Amino acid sequence: MSNKNSESLSEVHGSVITSGKTGWRKLMAFIGPAYLVSVGYMDPGNWATDIAGGSQFGYKLIWVLLMSNLMALLLQSLSARLGIVRGLDLAQASRNTYPSYINYPLYVLAQIAIIACDLAEIIGMAIGLNLLFGLPLIWGVSITILDTFLLLFLMNKGMRMMEVFIVSMVFIVGVSFLTEMFIVKPILGEVLSGFEPSLLSGNALYIAIGIIGATVMPHNLYLHSSLVQTRKIERTSKGIKDSLKYNLIDTTIALNLAFFVNAAILILAATAFYKNGLFEVAEIQDAYKLLDNIFGSVAPTLFAIALIASGQSSTITGTLAGQIVMEGHLNLRIQPWIRRLLTRLLAILPAFFTILYFGEDALGGLLILSQVVLSLQLGFAVIPLIHFNSDREKMKEYTIKTWVKILAWLSALIIVSLNVQLVIEEIGTWLTTTTISVWWIYMLVIPLAITVGILLLYVFLMPFFRKYEHKISNVPHGEALEIGVLEQVEYKKIGITVDFSKNDRNTFRHALIQGGKNADYYLIHIVETAAARFHGEKVLDHETQSDTDNLEKYQQNLKDLGYQSHIEIGYGTAAKAISELVKAKNLDLLVMGAHGHKGISDLIFGTTVDTVRHNVNIPIMIVK
Repeated sequence: MSNKNSESLSEVHGSVITSGKTGWRKLMAFIGPAYLVSVGYMDPGNWATDIAGGSQFGYKLIWVLLMSNLMALLLQSLSARLGIVRGLDLAQASRNTYPSYINYPLYVLAQIAIIACDLAEIIGMAIGLNLLFGLPLIWGVSITILDTFLLLFLMNKGMRMMEVFIVSMVFIVGVSFLTEMFIVKPILGEVLSGFEPSLLSGNALYIAIGIIGATVMPHNLYLHSSLVQTRKIERTSKGIKDSLKYNLIDTTIALNLAFFVNAAILILAATAFYKNGLFEVAEIQDAYKLLDNIFGSVAPTLFAIALIASGQSSTITGTLAGQIVMEGHLNLRIQPWIRRLLTRLLAILPAFFTILYFGEDALGGLLILSQVVLSLQLGFAVIPLIHFNSDREKMKEYTIKTWVKILAWLSALIIVSLNVQLVIEEIGTWLTTTTISVWWIYMLVIPLAITVGILLLYVFLMPFFRKYEHKISNVPHGEALEIGVLEQVEYKKIGITVDFSKNDRNTFRHALIQGGKNADYYLIHIVETAAARFHGEKVLDHETQSDTDNLEKYQQNLKDLGYQSHIEIGYGTAAKAISELVKAKNLDLLVMGAHGHKGISDLIFGTTVDTVRHNVNIPIMIVK
């Protein structure tokens, strides 16, 4: 039987059937993963860098967009290949290849990239809501926390429902910008001139790296290698080759659509702002207002609608990437809503801080900075990805060809070189222009940059010189063990939690079966009144007296049936009091009735059972 815990995104792994289909039906079965990935290539972070590039440099940076898209197409296809051939996502493959002391910093860097991406979605959504409905940015940022529940809803509806939602968002963005292209009417010859490469430095380099970071996103490489595994394929040579072919088609179509959207945003900014002498339009809000002044109300309205759609779709894929990174690098699985909430809160805090201390006008700069952070982390995802696809021992006949390796390593070299140049330039600028003490640059920034550089060098060199041979399991709960000869387990001291509800009868029945008449039974009830929480065992309120009388009735009833029992009353928080009684009486087994809370009730009230099982070291039987 397949152990679902070992699989990437196990909730939806292999959930889309592809066998038994031919022609366009076969293609449609594979269409989807790349569209979920493509939304990360047209999120609000892209908008900020594209608008800044178009308004400051006209059409001159279109070639950077094209180069970024070609690199993205190559790297995403490698990501899909890894997931299809080896059945591992990028984070799992990293965990299997690098030692744990390397995987921890790789996880931290990947998580920083996801938070930076999430930050861009938060700001974009907040700006979109502000432009359409006049909602203050601080409130817009707060509202974005609610999309946690949208993700959980879509996950419960299955992979296809999520893909339909994402594709519909992408469609809205695409139609909005197609319409705006007809409104602004750019001159084709001038647009084509922007495809000629040119040397970059200063602010042009900063924005170009932001464009690369916004286009080739590190979390998308983790995401794609997992999403392709939602397709159930035949694990034969033909099945794998068909899957590689159809996923390449899916990736090519989706990323070309993303390039169209990004190019449309840059062309829109260049035509509307740069050509009108408005060279410093780096803010999305300013772009909206200027579009309104120049072209009327239709263009800015479409602009805002597309912004909200792109932000909402991108935040969902970022959450999935967070799950993949945590489970892959750390082999750690937590509740989806907790992981989602934690990531969103970590991204909301910088946005809140920026608005409160620097004002709403500073959000545009924060948006571009988030994309530069993404680019700086990119090498730590790209380099391992190329190594894994070049490993003939693991990839066998599906190892990438030499010319693909050359292109992939060239892409990695371009990304890392530009990032190194940016870091050197930025540190040099801080040292020469800062008005405060520079000790923190020498003591913190430079050592940190050197450490990250050494880590990147290790990630690059290690696979060339040795294979990491430590046996790694991708199963969060370990591998199956030999059961061996079983001895009879006798429980002498059994605790039974009671709450005087109709469920008590069933709880008693299961407990008495475990120990029979040779065991001692401890009837446990916790008084949770406000007085009990404060005064403990000294409390003598009505509820305590009533509960004691009820326990004595249970005790007498058991005595009549031939069972030996004891009464144990705890006070205060149920989970803590039960755990203390279990340890004090040295019980062998605890039998508990479940609360019966479901869904939102568990989020609000919590579960006593769940807390107790973490606090005690004896077997617990849960009776529903």
